[in-house]
Amino acid sequence: MLRATTAFLCSYCQKRSVLTPHMSFSASTLTNKRPENQQTVDSLYDLSVDIRKVRKFKGWVLSENSVYVYETAALLRDMGADTASIARVLETYPEAILCRPEDVAAQRDLWSSVCPNRRELVGIIEKFPASFFTLTHHTNQRDNIRYLQSLRLSKRIIGKLMASAPQSFSRPVESNQEVIHTLRETYLDLGGDEGNLRLWFQKLLSQNPYILMRPAEAWRDSLGFLREKGFTTEELLVLVSSLRASIAELQPEAMQQALDYTQGVLLCSEDELREIVLRCPAVLYYSVPTLVGRFKGLLDVGVSMDQVRETPNVLELTTQIVLYRIQKLASYGYDVRGGSLDVIVGTKKDFEMTYSKLQLRQQRPLFNPVAPLRTAEE
Repeated sequence: MLRATTAFLCSYCQKRSVLTPHMSFSASTLTNKRPENQQTVDSLYDLSVDIRKVRKFKGWVLSENSVYVYETAALLRDMGADTASIARVLETYPEAILCRPEDVAAQRDLWSSVCPNRRELVGIIEKFPASFFTLTHHTNQRDNIRYLQSLRLSKRIIGKLMASAPQSFSRPVESNQEVIHTLRETYLDLGGDEGNLRLWFQKLLSQNPYILMRPAEAWRDSLGFLREKGFTTEELLVLVSSLRASIAELQPEAMQQALDYTQGVLLCSEDELREIVLRCPAVLYYSVPTLVGRFKGLLDVGVSMDQVRETPNVLELTTQIVLYRIQKLASYGYDVRGGSLDVIVGTKKDFEMTYSKLQLRQQRPLFNPVAPLRTAEE
């Protein structure tokens, strides 16, 4: 079996291609030929902004004539931002000084409707200044906020969406309504309970703020493909939830390639393959080259394909993490290759708990459970 698996892996390995050396020019390497607005530079200096950083990444801003440096700083200060916060915002997104004060004030009022706490709002602006200072499509932003509030979604979730996925709010509200309607239909068709629908929405939007950007057709195509592969409605609901709704980002062709490759390596049946996917949904969105690397890495460290079939979520770990954890456990006499892979899967916190238990088991003699622990020096 090992020979067959290795041969299958090799058949998917691709030769490295040699790229022709070429010169690449980025905007930051081009010299800004327009003279800087000295008044803008002096004003930013007064606000303790690192001008060198602005020149390096957004130097063109310093050449603009119509700027509102002190006005922008005053609005941020009015919201509770201190000098250091204002400097960080203007360094990260110097385009903010090009926004008219009345537009920024309107944006502040709009964002305050979902984040009334000024200190929290300043924190969001400092982290996502581009989202806040993108002032186009103000009407769409307002309409989308009202629509999401009508769904009784929490202000915290809406605020997170506005900050991390502002494109969702720039679109006409009808586009988001269509996606939300598809999500609702999907959830109920898959056996979800109407009473839990709002919480399900909030969980998906919190985990994946970009799901509103996926067209409704993408949901139908992906789910239709998985239905054809034999997944039940209950299993599909599990997949949609566990994949954080990114299932709508997956192309049926790519999923088919990943499934074919995984089945070929593990030499499993269709039923076994579905069980593997349910235990490791990541198989659906990993590209074939990624899967090739994961399987080859596992074989290289002595893990068998039988072990992978029993614990498929080991594929969620990179080869470097697998090797590190195997070596860590081996230092305490535990050879993963002769047992279950359950001890190495999971988050870093999960593994540290497992490792600590093995460490204590070695340090504390089994025949005397109350004996003092040995120190490293002993």
